[in-house]
Amino acid sequence: MTITTAAARARDATALGAPTLPAAFQRTAAERPREVALRAGAWSITWEEYAARVRRIAEGLASLGLGRGDTLALLLTNRPEFNLVDTAAMHLGATPFSLYPVAPAEQIAYVLRDADARVAVTEQALLPRLRESGAELDHVIVVDGPGGTMTLEQLEAAVAPGFDFDAAWRAVAPDDLITLVYTSGTTGPPKGVEHTHSSALAICRAGDDVLGLQRRGRVLSYLSPAHLVDRLFSHWYAMTLGLTSTSCPDPMAVAALLPEVRPTVFVSVPRLWQKLRAVVETAMADDLAAADEAACERIRRRLGLDACTSALAAAAPSQPETLSFFNAIGVPLLDGYGMCEIAPIAAQRRGAAVPGTVGPAAPGVELRLDEDGEILVRGPGLMRGYRNHRDNPVDADGWFRTGDVGALNGDGCLRIVDRKKELIINDAGKNMSPANIEAAITASSPLIGCACVVGDRRPYNVALLTPDPLGAAAFARSQAMMPDDLASPAGRSLLRAEVAAAVEQANARLAPHERIERHLLLSAEWRPGGDELTPTSKLKRRAIAERYADQIERMYS
Repeated sequence: MTITTAAARARDATALGAPTLPAAFQRTAAERPREVALRAGAWSITWEEYAARVRRIAEGLASLGLGRGDTLALLLTNRPEFNLVDTAAMHLGATPFSLYPVAPAEQIAYVLRDADARVAVTEQALLPRLRESGAELDHVIVVDGPGGTMTLEQLEAAVAPGFDFDAAWRAVAPDDLITLVYTSGTTGPPKGVEHTHSSALAICRAGDDVLGLQRRGRVLSYLSPAHLVDRLFSHWYAMTLGLTSTSCPDPMAVAALLPEVRPTVFVSVPRLWQKLRAVVETAMADDLAAADEAACERIRRRLGLDACTSALAAAAPSQPETLSFFNAIGVPLLDGYGMCEIAPIAAQRRGAAVPGTVGPAAPGVELRLDEDGEILVRGPGLMRGYRNHRDNPVDADGWFRTGDVGALNGDGCLRIVDRKKELIINDAGKNMSPANIEAAITASSPLIGCACVVGDRRPYNVALLTPDPLGAAAFARSQAMMPDDLASPAGRSLLRAEVAAAVEQANARLAPHERIERHLLLSAEWRPGGDELTPTSKLKRRAIAERYADQIERMYS
């Protein structure tokens, strides 16, 4: 997709055309001072107030010695203080970065050392884990009370003699680092992806070209700020497009908060879209049966998506059925493909989505396939490199190896096959994508939360399955049962039978060598940041194989 020269000029005349994010922020704050910028519960702050607090916090950080090129660690849940401190730090030319709140102390210690952070900002609930990490820090700022070396209130009152705020942010250059985004660590220690102001703004522009984001809209921040998707949509887009960003500190409460916020743009991992679909198919079955515009409007309103003009499934493989479902009820849900290292890589276009693909290359992005099918990509949104890694992941011609295997159709639309290192090759030499098989399984029933397929160098495939609490509760209601009744022997038997039928339904859509011969329904769900899932909900395949080795072997015995 390309935009016309006139449209490009019109966009570049907005804050999206600024050379740096501090310049974009200052422009937005000046243009809409009385409009609400940040919300959390009953609390809110205007752009004018936001800018004033950023100025004070920046001076406080400068008084601690933080300046251009220094890193600042943020260990916070989704709360407005993240936006305030992160924005203040970027005005100094510093590099603020986030850690996952669910990260273990050992990983926190590793990331802080790798980033060379001497100052950290956290909250009281997460302070014990920061201390447990043993990280050597000069200053720890606690945003919601005492416990560190100072509070956020004390930081805002600090004075830095001779500090010139306006000179500091105007000195920030497009090639300065804006943030570090640490990878999930599925294949080893997390790597710090270095993004500059230039690459960050290129990501913003390309995403806006695809989605056509509404100016002065609303966005809900519930994914961790350490996740590039949240930082992009609820922080960078908020300051470039003037969006009101509402913080949701509990990701389990996002569905309940949607009707209150009524976001104009909503981006989520596919798992949440699947859960919302399960809600509609059970709790709103009567409206679904009507299938007219009035019924669809009622569904969108009850979900809180009636004002949503831009919707995206990101960060994991999506199910075509889920995408089709939401588009059918009037939510313009698109699929996209991107990575921490470069985003967006490809995206579907409204009105021209090809099911089963993530669409053609994003605006300004080039992609091609290597001889083995690996996706190679280059574009202005590409990272500068990995922090402290000598091996350059970008070749001399600017191509980045994604590690993903893909296929292109005749129209240039990309289909993701799987991670290059995760392809299953069974003992008969058949190649398979576990992600595609897992997507077929989870699409077969809202009762199934996660699926992990095993079959490499084996005679057939088996799967570990977890229940989806929301789907299970809806299923219980449909059987005139209470959710707790599913834990009884009779309830458990009923649940297993329903899941077994769903697996057979998935098998009917798979090639013979891809089918699941045996499966095991576990008793508990897998949570992001736990032993089985990364904070971004990717499967930790090696850890799962080790933890459930006995159960897996029994399925092969």
